[in-house]
Amino acid sequence: MKRVFILAHETARRRAQEYIWDAPDGYRVEVSEPKKKRIQEEKYHAMIGEISSQSEYAGKRWTAADMKRILIDEFADEMRNAGSPLHHDSRIIPSENGKRIIQLEIHSSDFYVKEAAQFIEFLGAWGADRGVKFKELEAV
Repeated sequence: MKRVFILAHETARRRAQEYIWDAPDGYRVEVSEPKKKRIQEEKYHAMIGEISSQSEYAGKRWTAADMKRILIDEFADEMRNAGSPLHHDSRIIPSENGKRIIQLEIHSSDFYVKEAAQFIEFLGAWGADRGVKFKELEAV
């Protein structure tokens, strides 16, 4: 049986400890950073939509879905170059026949809260560099 404990207060920590103490031998315990929040996901998807409708990449306009893949790759590259790669970085491998490149991509659904926040900042800067007007910022 899988149990998830959000370590938000002392009671939750105590319950997690009790559960771990009573777990059968061979069980696995994993502690990780929190996953991104729904509000972060909504924000970066809105920003990606605005970027895709107002800018080009490699001389072409792209759908929001394509632009998301492009921007995540750009973000991952920037994080690598800054010395703090994403915890689930992408990989590029050759096809078996050597005629194609296959990208084992990064999924935003795997972002931690901190990574999602950094991605939102990246999108703001990326869009600003290309003259994108974000609706949320226009209202301020």
